[in-house]
Amino acid sequence: MAQATLDSDAISASIRSPVGFATIFDRHFDAVHGYLRRRVGADLADELSAQTFLVAFDKREGYDRSQADAKPWLFGIATNLLRRHHRDEVRQFRAYARSAVDPVMDAFDGVETRLDASKMRRELVDALAGLPAEELDALLLYAWAEFSYPEIAGALGIPTGTVRSRLSRARRRVRMALDADQPCPQPVPEEGSL
Repeated sequence: MAQATLDSDAISASIRSPVGFATIFDRHFDAVHGYLRRRVGADLADELSAQTFLVAFDKREGYDRSQADAKPWLFGIATNLLRRHHRDEVRQFRAYARSAVDPVMDAFDGVETRLDASKMRRELVDALAGLPAEELDALLLYAWAEFSYPEIAGALGIPTGTVRSRLSRARRRVRMALDADQPCPQPVPEEGSL
């Protein structure tokens, strides 16, 4: 279903009539907030979401009107705000890893499932916390915001090829970190060899 007006048109109109920016807020707040919530938790997501839209409102005159969809622009602002909080984010990931608590994940039914999921979650969180910020940003925009490579490029202000290489490096680092935590499989003794 097509939007009644393009984001670029709504932003242009908001320069003359600031109340028009509410269209952008209404269309994209939930997506920006949901992404931020997964990255930093509900309380900080509220604050950073509000800051994202305040910054966007203040910078709306500089918006590239050739971009019909404002979502990558807004996620770029949100990501820049996240970078300022990166040290806090890493500390929060480490706290999640120690406690095996994740406010975003749903509770699991069985005890065994919870124990396995907690172990895997700790390992994944440790792997994510060890990523360089630029790789983490690209990976989480891809995985949690479900952005395409061009959208990530627009959000981070980098070429699409750089997105590909950052995602490739991030995936490789996470895979290596998770594989390093896996126990080596033990050979199964043949019958009668005990």
